[in-house]
Amino acid sequence: MSDCGSKPVSAWIGEFVLLASLWGASFLFMRMGASEFGPLPTAGLRVTLATVFLWPIMLRQGHWPALRRHWRPIVVAGIINSAIPFALFSWAVLHIATGLSSILNATVPLFGALIAWLWLGDRIGRLRWVGLALGFLGVALLAWKAPAGTGFKTDQALWAIGACLLASAFYGLAASFARTRLVGIPPLATATGSQLGAALGLALPTVWFWPAQMPGPRAWGAIVAIAVLCTGIAYILYFRLIAHAGPSRALAVTFLTPVFALLYGALFLEERITVWTVGCALVIVTGTLLSTGLVRTRGPALEAPERP
Repeated sequence: MSDCGSKPVSAWIGEFVLLASLWGASFLFMRMGASEFGPLPTAGLRVTLATVFLWPIMLRQGHWPALRRHWRPIVVAGIINSAIPFALFSWAVLHIATGLSSILNATVPLFGALIAWLWLGDRIGRLRWVGLALGFLGVALLAWKAPAGTGFKTDQALWAIGACLLASAFYGLAASFARTRLVGIPPLATATGSQLGAALGLALPTVWFWPAQMPGPRAWGAIVAIAVLCTGIAYILYFRLIAHAGPSRALAVTFLTPVFALLYGALFLEERITVWTVGCALVIVTGTLLSTGLVRTRGPALEAPERP
C-alpha cells in the first residue's frame, strides 16, 4: 500500500514523536503495574479502562452502527491484537528489561510480512527475504546475550523473549486479519470494539488472578496511564497518523518506540543499555526496513500493522 497522506511533515511530525513516546512508555507502565497486579490483571485492566475511555468518543463520532454490524470480527481482532499480546508482554517485562522487550516488539513488521506471504499471498522479493533473515538474525543474537543484561530474574529471560516474539507474531496475524475482515469499518469503531472484545476475553482471568493484597497508588497510576495514554489516546494518534502521513510513515513509528523505551527504562528502572543491545536493535530495524518494503527499489510497502 502506498502512502496516501498528503500533508507536509511539519503537520504530523509532532504526533509521530508523541505516539512513539507513548508506546515506548507502555513497557515502563506495564512493568510498574504487573509487579503488583500480576500480568493478567494488568492486561485486563488496561483494555477495560481503554474501552471506557474510547466508548464515548466512538458514540460521539457516530460509529456505533458500524460496530454493531461488524462486532464478530472486531471482537476476534481484540483477542488476537490486544488480549493475548498485552498479557504476554505484561508477563515478559517482569523477567527482562523493558527496553529489550520494546526492541523485540519492533519485529512486528517482520512477522506481518511473513504471515501476509503465507496467508494472503503477498509477494516477497529477494531484498525482502534478505530483510526477514537479517531481522530474525538480530533477534537470535539478542536472545543469545539476553540473560547477561536483563537485570532481574535472568533464569526466565529466554522464556520472556519467546513470549515477546509470540506476542509480536499475534500482532502480525492481526494485521492480515484486519486486511481480510475489517476493511471499510471506521477505525474508531474497530479500536473501541477490539478493546471491548479484549476486555471480555480477559475478564475471568483478571478476576481469577486478582492479587490478594490491594496494589498501591503507584501501580494504579501506571494502569490508568497505560490504558488512557498508551492505548486510548495512542490509538487515536495512530489512525490520525495513517490519514495524515500515510501507512508507511505510520509504520516507521515502530522503529522510534524502542528509543523511548530504552530511555525510560534507564531513567526510571535503572536498566543498563549495552552496546550489544543497541547493535542487535540496529540489525533488527535494518531487517525490518528491508522486509516491509520501506527500503526498496520497487513495489509497494506493506500496510501498517495494527498496534496497541
